[in-house]
Amino acid sequence: MRLLRRLGLHSRKTSVQAPDMGKMLSIVISIVTLANIFALVVLLIGLRRRPGEKMGTTQTTGHVWDEDLRELNNPLPRWWLWLFVLTVIFGLGYLVVFPGLGNYEGTAHWTHETQYREQSVVAERRLAQTFAPFERRTVVALSVDPAALRVGRNLFLNNCAGCHGSDARGAPGFPNLTDNDWLFGGTPEAIAQSIAEGRISTMPAWKEALGGDSGVEDVLKYVMSLSGHELPAGNIDRGREKFQTICVACHGADGRGNQAIGAPNLTDQIWLNGGALETVRETIAAGRHAQMPAHGARLGEARVKLLAAYVISLGGAEAAHQTSVAASDVGSHPAAQSRPSP
Repeated sequence: MRLLRRLGLHSRKTSVQAPDMGKMLSIVISIVTLANIFALVVLLIGLRRRPGEKMGTTQTTGHVWDEDLRELNNPLPRWWLWLFVLTVIFGLGYLVVFPGLGNYEGTAHWTHETQYREQSVVAERRLAQTFAPFERRTVVALSVDPAALRVGRNLFLNNCAGCHGSDARGAPGFPNLTDNDWLFGGTPEAIAQSIAEGRISTMPAWKEALGGDSGVEDVLKYVMSLSGHELPAGNIDRGREKFQTICVACHGADGRGNQAIGAPNLTDQIWLNGGALETVRETIAAGRHAQMPAHGARLGEARVKLLAAYVISLGGAEAAHQTSVAASDVGSHPAAQSRPSP
């Protein structure tokens, strides 16, 4: 009776109630599962070798291949039959211990959520031991520690390579982390903040405000001239005027951008979405929107610092002048150099 209640096949209430879809589904699953096991047992009984029946027979199943290859209708060997019986017994035992019959939880009360939580706790404890030597050290110090960089590289490949590439050189729309062009700043603090809190940057669509396609071409001509490109179309004077009226608020009067709001430098040869004329024209006319997800809550402070240290080690960050101080700091943490990467 207790098993029937667990399966949803018994109810103490006798009043008519609206059918519970969850309970009904549990009942259907349980019946289908048990019926299949019962049908398998019946099939095994039918295939057994009866007393006095010989193993060898000339009776065939009627199947013929390659004109003369026939399938004999011999009974299953007893050892083979008993293997099937053992699988049925195992299956019934499994359904008693583990969930498999609708809402029945099983005597072990196992769930994949519980197992995941338990394994996550164990994994986090092991990772905490790995990250412990790095927690109190600065990002700059970690950037010259070989052990920290090995861990940081693994973290980068698992969390960042999908967008920035395994070599950190980025792709259209995803920044190159190996050069010295930084939208929000390349200091250790700025890099760690970008990883932990994420970034959002928006370039509004300016086609209408610039007066249509002709205004876009004027601004395009001026913007490209800032990085040494000369275009035949457009009027550079009108483009400069429009730039100083509209674009200067974000990109600055000299076009070198503003890291406080993530406005890019337009005077170098580095273009986040590509430097082709059609791409830059589309950016001016239709705008762009980009977002770097925040990873701080998911990764924690220690991993964010290790990731920032690895990015700095790639050579493009604004921390080169601090490497001598960091190198001396590594010497005072010899244990950290021998820590294995996770």
